[in-house]
Amino acid sequence: MLSDIEIAQQAQLKPIATVAQEIGVAEHSLEPYGKYKAKIDFKADLNRIQQSNLILVTATTPNKSGSGKTTTSVALTQGLQKLGKKAIVALREPSLGPCFGMKGGAAGGGYSQVLPMEDINLHFTGDFHAITSANNTLAALIDNYQYNHKGKPTQLKSVLWRRVLDVNDRSLRNILSGLGGSTNGIPQETGFDITPASEIMAILCLSTSIEDLKRRLGQILLGYTYEGNAFRVSDLGAVGALTILLKDAINPNLVQTLEGGAAFIHGGPFANIAHGCNSIMATYAALQHAEYAVTEAGFGSDLGAEKFLNIKCRAAGIQPKATVLVTTTQSLKLHGFVAEADIKKPDLEGLKLGLANLERHIQNLQNLGQTVVVALNQFHFDTEEELQAIEDYCNQLGASFARNTGFAYGGDGAVELAKKVVEIVENRPSKAIQHTYDLADSVETKLEKIVQKVYGGKNVVLGDSARSTLKQIIALGGNEWPVCIAKTQYSFSDNAKKVGVEKDFTIRIDKLIINAGAEFIVAVAGDIMRMPGLPKDPAAMGMDIVDGVITGLS
Repeated sequence: MLSDIEIAQQAQLKPIATVAQEIGVAEHSLEPYGKYKAKIDFKADLNRIQQSNLILVTATTPNKSGSGKTTTSVALTQGLQKLGKKAIVALREPSLGPCFGMKGGAAGGGYSQVLPMEDINLHFTGDFHAITSANNTLAALIDNYQYNHKGKPTQLKSVLWRRVLDVNDRSLRNILSGLGGSTNGIPQETGFDITPASEIMAILCLSTSIEDLKRRLGQILLGYTYEGNAFRVSDLGAVGALTILLKDAINPNLVQTLEGGAAFIHGGPFANIAHGCNSIMATYAALQHAEYAVTEAGFGSDLGAEKFLNIKCRAAGIQPKATVLVTTTQSLKLHGFVAEADIKKPDLEGLKLGLANLERHIQNLQNLGQTVVVALNQFHFDTEEELQAIEDYCNQLGASFARNTGFAYGGDGAVELAKKVVEIVENRPSKAIQHTYDLADSVETKLEKIVQKVYGGKNVVLGDSARSTLKQIIALGGNEWPVCIAKTQYSFSDNAKKVGVEKDFTIRIDKLIINAGAEFIVAVAGDIMRMPGLPKDPAAMGMDIVDGVITGLS
C-alpha cells in the first residue's frame, strides 16, 4: 500500500496556469511560485460570491489521529466534480509545528490530497514566514520604543505583545528577554506563541481587502500607558511597515487536487487556540470561481464550526448551504468509553454509547440553522453492523448519512456524499445562521451561551485576571465583538480526559486576550497552550530527503 507522499509523488500535475485558466482566473492576476502553485491578485465580486453554494465541513469530537476533515473536504470536491459540478475546495495552510510534531502533514490523504503536497506542508509560498516576520518585527519595534522612552512619561506601563515561531517549542512559552546589560534592552518576562496563534494570522484571515488589512493592523493593542490609555500599532506608527511585509501573503494561494481540480489554500489559525478557518479571501475566491465552494473548520463542530458561523461568517457576510459532519467509528468508540488501543476492533455496544457524541454535534449544527449530512470515513475494519447503526441513528435525528471512501478511491469514493450534498442544496438548504449569541450580549453572556448551548455545560467562572481584563474590553468598545474560546479539542469541556458527552460542568476562564485588530476576544480555558510542545516521538524524526526525494512526510 502506497503512503500519502508516494501517491502524491506519482501524480501528474497540471501547470498552474492551466488550473487557473480552467476556473476563469485571468492571466494577469496570476503570480506563479514555480510550476505548480501560484498566488492570485484577487478582488472580490460580492454579487458573484452570493450566487455560489458554500459547503462547510466539520467533525465530531476527534481522537488523536483526527477524523479526516481535510481528506473529506478534498474528496467531496472531487466527488462533486464527478457529478459535473464546478467545485473548488478552500483549506487552511498546514503549520510546520504539527507537521514536524504529531501530524507529519496536513494536505489530505490517500487519493484525496492537495498538491504539491511537500510544498504545501513545508514553506509553501511563505505566508507563515511573512506573518511570523510581521509579528516579530512589531515585537522588536515596541521593544525599541520602550528602550528609547525609558524613564520618560511616554514609556508604556505594560506591554502585551508576544513573539511567535512556527515550531512546537515548550521551552519558549515563558522567557526572560533583554538580559546582558542596558545596551541589550529592558529585561522583561515575555514568551512565544506558535504562529497560528498570532493575532496577525487572525487578521490576515479575516481581512476582506488590503485596505481592511491595514485598518485591522492599526487597531492591534500593544499595551497601556501609565495614564491607563490604550497604545496601538497606529500610535506606534508601524502600520505601513507591517502591511509591506504582508502585501503578498494576503493574496490567496492556488494549487490543485490529486484529480487536477483547483484548490485555494490560505491562512492557518488553529481552532483550539484561535478561530480555526482559512482566510475570507480564499473562501471568496472559491465562491467567485465555482458553483460549489467546499471549506472546512478545524477540530470538532464545538470549536471550528461554532467559530466559523459566529465569527467568520459574520465578518464575511456568508453562510453555508449545507454542513458536512465528519466522523469515524474509531472516534465514536473512543467517546463510547472504549480503550484507545481497542477502537479499531469491532465493538457495536461501545459504538452505540459513542453515538451520544454524534448526537450533540448534529443538534448543535441544527440549532445553528444547518442542514446536516454525516460523512462516515470508512475504514477496512469497520463492520456492516456498526455502519448501519450510525446510519439509522442519523435518520432518527433528521440528518442525512453517506459513507465516504475518498481516501482509497478519490472522487469516486465520495460520489454518494456529493449526491447528498447536492440534494440538500437544491431541495432543503440550511436556514439563515441562528447565531449562538448576539453581538450586543456582554462578554460573560456570550461565553455562557457557548458553554451552555454548544458544550452542554452549566456555567462559566472567570478568574481574577480575566475579570480584570473585562474592564479594558469595555473601555475599548470590544464588548460587542465575538468571542473565541481556546480549549482542548478532545472533549466538550476544558478537560481533555472527559470523553463522551459530559454535562453540567463548569468552564473556567483564567485569561482574556484582546484581539482588537481581529475584532474578537480570546478566552483561554483550562490548561490549553498557545505554544504546543512536541510529542515523545516527533514526526520529524522519521523524515529524510534522498536524491532530492522527500520521505516520511505523510
